[in-house]
Amino acid sequence: MSTQNLLLELFVEELPPKALKKLGDSFASSVAESLKSQGLAATDASITAFASPRRLAVHITQVATQAADKSVTQKLMPVSVGLTADGKATPALLKRLNALGADESAIPLLKKAQDGKAEVLFFDQTVKGAALAAGLQIALEEALTKLPIPKVMSYQLADGWSSVNFVRPAHGLVALHGADVVAIQILGLNSSRATQGHRFEAKVSPVLIQHANDYAEQLRSEGAVIASFSERRAEIERQLNAAATLENLKPIDDDALLDEVTALVERPNVLLGSFEELYLEVPQECLILTMKANQKYFPLLDAQGKLTNKFLIVSNISPEDASAVIGGNERVVRPRLADAKFFFDQDRKKSLFDRVISLDKVVYHNKLGSQGERVQRVQAIASALGRQLCGDTLANQADQAALLAKADLLTDMVGEFPELQGIMGRYYAQHDGLIDSIAYAIEDHYKPRFAGDELPRNPVGICVALADKLETLIGLFGIGEKPTGDKDPFGLRRQALGIIRILIEKNLPLALGALITDSTNVANLPAAEGLETFIYERLSGNLREQGYSTQEVDAVLSLNPQILSDIPKRLAAVQAFTSLPEAESLAAANKRVGNILKKVEIEVKAEVSTSLLQEPAEIALHAALIQVKPGADNAFEQSDYTASLKSLAALKAPVDAFFDNVMVNADDPALKANRLGLLAILHQTMNRVADLSKLAS
Repeated sequence: MSTQNLLLELFVEELPPKALKKLGDSFASSVAESLKSQGLAATDASITAFASPRRLAVHITQVATQAADKSVTQKLMPVSVGLTADGKATPALLKRLNALGADESAIPLLKKAQDGKAEVLFFDQTVKGAALAAGLQIALEEALTKLPIPKVMSYQLADGWSSVNFVRPAHGLVALHGADVVAIQILGLNSSRATQGHRFEAKVSPVLIQHANDYAEQLRSEGAVIASFSERRAEIERQLNAAATLENLKPIDDDALLDEVTALVERPNVLLGSFEELYLEVPQECLILTMKANQKYFPLLDAQGKLTNKFLIVSNISPEDASAVIGGNERVVRPRLADAKFFFDQDRKKSLFDRVISLDKVVYHNKLGSQGERVQRVQAIASALGRQLCGDTLANQADQAALLAKADLLTDMVGEFPELQGIMGRYYAQHDGLIDSIAYAIEDHYKPRFAGDELPRNPVGICVALADKLETLIGLFGIGEKPTGDKDPFGLRRQALGIIRILIEKNLPLALGALITDSTNVANLPAAEGLETFIYERLSGNLREQGYSTQEVDAVLSLNPQILSDIPKRLAAVQAFTSLPEAESLAAANKRVGNILKKVEIEVKAEVSTSLLQEPAEIALHAALIQVKPGADNAFEQSDYTASLKSLAALKAPVDAFFDNVMVNADDPALKANRLGLLAILHQTMNRVADLSKLAS
């Protein structure tokens, strides 16, 4: 069977830039997978996705004109339904055969086989392979239904009567198998070899693609378009770095911006622009944000990471004289920077402290009061944390930082750029003459804001960040606003992970249960039922994402260790323990001990009367525990969890001997109670670091 490479392109009006890469990847993979499933494309076919502002396309190698025929066994119906007593076909069987393209002549070819309790008729049939045109039509229709379209629009077709729904109006369809056009239709379009290049700089219009393999090169040479998203992105990055190097500067590193700009241009041309240095008096975060968010520019930084008055423009046109393009962009950005400077100057006329009272007028939640009331709760928690961690000095600084942490929400700058909340609070606090530990705590109290984000940089920030997150979680859990399924409108999972990271990575000696209870009390909030469990669940998922096995995580977290900063050390100890040759046997024995103790209806006391030890194996186990337990307990108290678990290896032989030779459920109640007490001591000794039974296979 001969094969050719296939090219499929849908030409449309400008696609949503933030969704373009996903749209392109989805389109290419869906078309390819459909063709493979139909037997038209080889399983090892190479797939190349293309996505530009005005096109979605895919190139697939080894695509057949006709799929191979397939032998298929069709299950028909029970013999009792399909055949009469004398073996003739019933109307039901004939109807079923007709539906499969067969007739009465196929009846002698039917096979009988047992299927469950009934004997069933089966029909072996050769199904003709799909033709490329029909298969590609199916693949294209499936691909369009699977596109992750942010928002569908409805538009009229050229006939003036019909309308279709799609992400943007479509104007062209290219389908080439080698050099031949494959006849398909979609969105009112018939396939051809004609597409369009760059709106302004294409050498020819339309661009007639001669062969599926010529697509990318013809668009580049005749259409002035780099069709590949990845190639276009790499070219933009190359030009950005080259232009910045000429100025001895570096462009800001922002993958999301780079992706968005890649989705806005068809053939990039990077140009250098500048603005007046007086605007550099404004905090650089403000200037960077306005240039990136509003203009899609790449600000340039010096070697120290400080913003300069130069920026890079990614243009979609390449005129001989670019001065008009540069001048136009400079004129556009100037009012934006002037607005930022105006906001900054105006905001500094009023101190953060003077703004705090206005937070009483801002609603936080109808069941939890205003932002002002919330600030008071965060203050109480932050102050208590500061006192617990480091005394009155930290408590007082945490209290002041918490009081001012939300005040910048009422500034003009944060009103214009909400992303700057906290950052502007830090600048305004410094302007008001506050010490850096408080100013930076105002900025840092939102951290970590996302996975991988940095943590607060000083103890004041740690106190306020923990307090802010605890108040949010306790308050919302207390009024029943818990996350459900994939819905988490208040970002409570993110807040929980923030608490986890701070407690662990800052090695804080704060017990989780007490932290929740004490914070609830000092903030005068309703009890947050289920919050501790919720945090442990987030921690469990986070640890598995870090590469720990489910068994390891369950072994440690099933004990609900209150000091979260201990958990990485416990996990490391569990991993070291599992490498011991005795580990598997001890884990199984531990599970057996746990099951025995669970079945006892009365409380088992972890104590032994030596006078009741009769069997050599129980005497030996008791002696081993006397020898091992003090060292294991001491290592545990010193937080040397690895040594504590490794010391348990000495118990393997006496534990195995005990279960081989001793009857725990003895007829004598005193003897039974004594043996259960011995097992309770063993259980306590083995399960201080982790529940080792979770490691049993």
